[in-house]
Amino acid sequence: MSIGNSPEEDRPPVGDEHRPPVGRALQQARIDARLTVDEISTSTRVRVPIVQAIEQDDFSRCGGDVYARGHIRTLARAVGLDADALVAQYDEEHGGRPAPTPPATLFEAERIRPEPRRPNWTAAMVAAIVVVIGFVGFTLVNGGGGEDSGGAVAEKTPSQAPSKKETGKPSPSKTADPKPSDSAIAGAPADKVTVRMTAEKGGSWVSAKDHNGRLVHEGVLRQGQSKTLTDDKRLDLVLGNAGGVKLYVNGKEVKDVGQVGQVQRVSYTRGDPEAG
Repeated sequence: MSIGNSPEEDRPPVGDEHRPPVGRALQQARIDARLTVDEISTSTRVRVPIVQAIEQDDFSRCGGDVYARGHIRTLARAVGLDADALVAQYDEEHGGRPAPTPPATLFEAERIRPEPRRPNWTAAMVAAIVVVIGFVGFTLVNGGGGEDSGGAVAEKTPSQAPSKKETGKPSPSKTADPKPSDSAIAGAPADKVTVRMTAEKGGSWVSAKDHNGRLVHEGVLRQGQSKTLTDDKRLDLVLGNAGGVKLYVNGKEVKDVGQVGQVQRVSYTRGDPEAG
């Protein structure tokens, strides 16, 4: 009687044999971006031993699959790789993604729960009493009311709200206020280098050093957030998602900094950014 192969021997290999493992892919991308393990650890807040273990495809130090996926996603974004593809590869190599956990159900129940409530008459009564007391106090402070006090109030009203003819200026409600970003760029001092970054296409890890090599900013710029930096001579930047950041240098927009997901190192000085 012949003995068949064991289930382990019959199982097909997981993934493409030409595709590097998750950890090796992260390590090679970090090296290509010219980033050290310490720099990646500082920018992602993932401890150095865990980064080193993941790059050797050892996920035992992550504390479970959920944390391992989170670390993979964070490291992939920092080095410009497709985070979703790497997480999917990790799931293929480690048995797939687990079923949804109960907290999601609890969250849906909590979100659907709010219903119209009956009026809080106690709070309404307290508010009414406060209004009455305030009105009485205001009347006493202004001389107890009467014709004289009413006239005084009527005389003060025009002076407190001058018309457009008196001031010669348009009403503030009809004046178009400039955008904060526009005013910040227009006010860039000529004797300094000013850089304003806005994350428009996803988040981006950003690091900046002044002309002395001192770190002046480091962290993740989330989508929609902006950051303005200045220095007397020069600013050296590392952009983790160069194509997703809109960049203004010394009041002028700098285009084609890089591609989405690409890590770029750039430096800017005073004057025209094209010459930086």
